[in-house]
Amino acid sequence: MKIEETIVNLAPRLRRREISPVELTRNCLDRIEKLNPELNAFITVTAESALKEARAAESEIAKGNWRGPLHGIPIALKDLIDTAAVPTTAASALFKDRVPTEDAEVVRRLRRAGAVNVGKSNLHEFAYGGSSLVSFFGEVRNPRNPAHIAGGSSGGSATAVVAGLCFASIGTDTAGSIREPAALCGCVGLKPTYGRVSTRGVIPLSWSLDHVGPLISCVADAAIVLQAIAGYDALDTTSANAPVSDYLSGLRKGARDLRVGVPRAHFFEDLDDEVEHTLDRSLRVIKRLVADVREVRLEVSEDRTVQAAESYAYHAENVAKSPELYQPETLRRIRSGERFSAAEYIQRRRELDQARRRAQEIFAEVDLLVTPTTPLPAPAISELKKDPSALRPAELKLLRNTRPFNVWGLPAISVPCGFTRSGLPTGLQIAGPPWREDWVLNLAYSYEQAGRT
Repeated sequence: MKIEETIVNLAPRLRRREISPVELTRNCLDRIEKLNPELNAFITVTAESALKEARAAESEIAKGNWRGPLHGIPIALKDLIDTAAVPTTAASALFKDRVPTEDAEVVRRLRRAGAVNVGKSNLHEFAYGGSSLVSFFGEVRNPRNPAHIAGGSSGGSATAVVAGLCFASIGTDTAGSIREPAALCGCVGLKPTYGRVSTRGVIPLSWSLDHVGPLISCVADAAIVLQAIAGYDALDTTSANAPVSDYLSGLRKGARDLRVGVPRAHFFEDLDDEVEHTLDRSLRVIKRLVADVREVRLEVSEDRTVQAAESYAYHAENVAKSPELYQPETLRRIRSGERFSAAEYIQRRRELDQARRRAQEIFAEVDLLVTPTTPLPAPAISELKKDPSALRPAELKLLRNTRPFNVWGLPAISVPCGFTRSGLPTGLQIAGPPWREDWVLNLAYSYEQAGRT
């Protein structure tokens, strides 16, 4: 069986019992055993429970109780998403022995869909970084070239998908932590609209900016996973009661009626030459797929008060009590939020709400926005380790193009758009209005299919 097969292709074969969930799961576990020692994508591998879940899925399907396209599909969960009776560590010594008693809401929905959890993926400690080099359990390595970073903070999630250790992984995204590693590793990463997917049971970095979404091999698989996890959660104060589309069926609509905006200022500045080349080529493809492409200007705020203050608020007690249990760089970043007063935070939080309202005005003249996901390909691990002071500036540059869409709360996806001469992936980012994940997926799918013809 080809491990690189997609969920959209495997699901009907599982339903027809041509292949077995147990076979799929064993294949993934075998690859984890073989490849994880080098890639370090997983913190915890749940082999025993995964095989138990796979056997249950096989039995249900045999009885005609097929739950949908995720039934029997091996997936992974970023290790700050709570899983009952399975450690959830946030890649930190502080939580190395933490075992939740309840599943996060997103996990409950995936279980209901019949997905099989093969383990908890590695990440940048407490999701506070874009490299996944800072982890109590060691750095994550890029599956395309292990000498390079996987990105972060969902680095293990991206690596696991690209290396064929699972067929989908659930990550989180506060400034680009799904889309940036997806671009650097060469897979699809989707950040839904703020409030589309419940964050209840997910260890927060910033309540106002955190999003949950999938990392997967193709756009159709993104639609499948989003369908399973999207929807209102009455117990989550950040969850919105907005209608959920039929994302997979909607892909057939295509992108020919959509108008695309290209924000050159900020997003296309200081690009690596090879990233710029792949983006120019991608834009030529998009011009053939949509109704109109035009340049637009966006006002981008660089203020990080809300993220810093909220992160400090969550960690303040543990930072005071057990600072030695944090990685030094994580501790430094968390403490950067200590200096903000309540008045400053409240004012910046109001400005964030205003920015989200203004962002909707962007879509008066266009339906979608297209940018490079990252301004450069994955840096070498040795280069970032050689000068520790260079790590944070490098991460901020990698997250430069993704972060604004967290501030605005807009749905955004990264899709692969080429490779550098040395074989490192590049990514194309597509963003849309609130709740229009369907439009974002439609253009992403059309672009993906155009690249296969």
